[in-house]
Amino acid sequence: MTTLTKNETSVVIDARGPRFSAALTVLVLASALATQSLTLITFQLAVFLVGATKGPQFTPYAFLFKNLIKPRLKSEFMPEDVRPPQFAQAVGLIFAAIAIAGLLSGVTIVFTIATGFALAAAFLNAAFNYCLGCEFYLILLRARR
Repeated sequence: MTTLTKNETSVVIDARGPRFSAALTVLVLASALATQSLTLITFQLAVFLVGATKGPQFTPYAFLFKNLIKPRLKSEFMPEDVRPPQFAQAVGLIFAAIAIAGLLSGVTIVFTIATGFALAAAFLNAAFNYCLGCEFYLILLRARR
């Protein structure tokens, strides 16, 4: 969690939600990579777009987490500042856009590499609870100060 100054307020989300979303992202990106599906990568781009602009708590994956998974969890709410996961969604959005551009231009190696990077980052979050985009956000925040 990042430190806030007294004039800043931040939205807090359940940290388990982004990890669940990362697991679904892994499934979508792995399927897109295996099939070179423009539909799947475009769907994931839309999810990243919502997460990057409105916040990860507004994505379809967060809706599933909130309504299907969270009620069944026995552990308590795990608070997390929304800004690092939202930044991670923006990074995912960039990789998805590059992947789409590669696919549409016929340069499938660009699609493969961009999708592979996004898939690797999502896998790290889903499997090991290590959000690469979140860590990069914190590094940028420290560098700015």
